[in-house]
Amino acid sequence: MSIAKIGMIAVAGLLAAGAANAAGELELATKSGCLACHAVDHKVIGPAYKDVAAKYKGDAAAPARLYAKVKAGGAGVWGQIPMPPNAQVSDKDIKTIVDWVLTQK
Repeated sequence: MSIAKIGMIAVAGLLAAGAANAAGELELATKSGCLACHAVDHKVIGPAYKDVAAKYKGDAAAPARLYAKVKAGGAGVWGQIPMPPNAQVSDKDIKTIVDWVLTQK
């Protein structure tokens, strides 16, 4: 097998792994109850994840701030409908979901 073919196979594997990981993160958000109020590409009760990612693009402090907001809940940034606290979701899962949300386009 040529080096070019090996490289193409490796790239395809990485792309497939990324898609599988994104599917796992979407499943985690669903299991955690996030999709009751949010969607990736359109507003439900809360903002679309792609809109959240666009708002905080380039903001190095955003992950920590959003983690705290998801954990404690809050209102006012996207309107007056409050987001309830998510204390039932583990810290690790909240971090995973917030990091994933910030990658949406």
